[in-house]
Amino acid sequence: MTWDWKTGLRGGELPDFIERNVDLAARTTLALPGRAAFLATIRSTAQLLQLAQLTQRTGGDPPRRFVLGAGSNLVLTGDFDGLVLQMAIAGRQLVGEDAESWHVRAGAGENWHQLVNWTLAQGWPGLENLSLIPGTVGAAPVQNIGAYGLEVAERILSLDVCDTLTGEISRLTPADCRFGYRDSLFKQQGWHLEGRRAIVSVTFRLPKVWRALTAYADLATEIDRQGVRHPDARQIASAVIAVRRRKLPDPAAVPNAGSFFHNPVVSAALAQALAERYPTLPRYPQADGAVKLAAGWLIEQSGWKGRNLGRVGMYEKQALVLVNRGGAHGAEVIALADAVRAAVRERFGVELTPEPVFL
Repeated sequence: MTWDWKTGLRGGELPDFIERNVDLAARTTLALPGRAAFLATIRSTAQLLQLAQLTQRTGGDPPRRFVLGAGSNLVLTGDFDGLVLQMAIAGRQLVGEDAESWHVRAGAGENWHQLVNWTLAQGWPGLENLSLIPGTVGAAPVQNIGAYGLEVAERILSLDVCDTLTGEISRLTPADCRFGYRDSLFKQQGWHLEGRRAIVSVTFRLPKVWRALTAYADLATEIDRQGVRHPDARQIASAVIAVRRRKLPDPAAVPNAGSFFHNPVVSAALAQALAERYPTLPRYPQADGAVKLAAGWLIEQSGWKGRNLGRVGMYEKQALVLVNRGGAHGAEVIALADAVRAAVRERFGVELTPEPVFL
């Protein structure tokens, strides 16, 4: 069988897990229009090996690739003339433990929130502060997802990665991953854009000696509202879910990509100067002396909370969330993001960086 990705198949058919000309709108939470020339639904590492072997037999350059999870952190700017790898590898299990922790492995295609619920049901705490974050397990390390005082990097023991051109599987440690604030090796080296390497599973280290992380004001307020004095992991998860549901729209009802901008990290001097002008400015000192600011507060103070530009807008309950009011295209999202960034830059002298990937 010879396959040419540009001109088509000669002497055979595509493997049954690869489709042509696939609509991506329903596979992303912003529901923007865009089609993929090819889409492979990956349910096993064997399929990745089969894909690598197929690619090695083709003529010409391999197609551009993009690794897709649940599409919750993605802005489609149009059609994608390449191969989308939708990671759907399932499975979750306890693979080991030591005196300090349980070791839990999950496939890249597992729903993140369902994994959190499952670990708590097994009596393995540690991920509760990351409850209700949309997306898949495989996407979590790429973004180094975080919320309410916890980043996923703090709970990762290792992860397995496949080179989709050679089929080679390698195991990475947290040190290999070079995690930072909403950052990782995968973003630094463009894995999330060039799509050659795909995370196939993640192994988590969940602590046996557990402590509650309740320092964030919204979370502490919700726990107090629920009348809980000494919350356990499940009660913290319940509080996180309540806060997120109150502030963030359900993508099924209001298409969105969650928090659209990173919380900017600025120098202590700039943060102090801004605080003198704006006493209510939320500030979060960092270990290195820098200060993290609340992007949502900056956007709201710049007049964009609840405001629309064409068919997109910043959500009325949380200014950090960009929503599709219906029928929007990627160009409209880019225009709104640029307008919001310009307004914040003009008023505060702070640069906002979009969080989603633009494809």
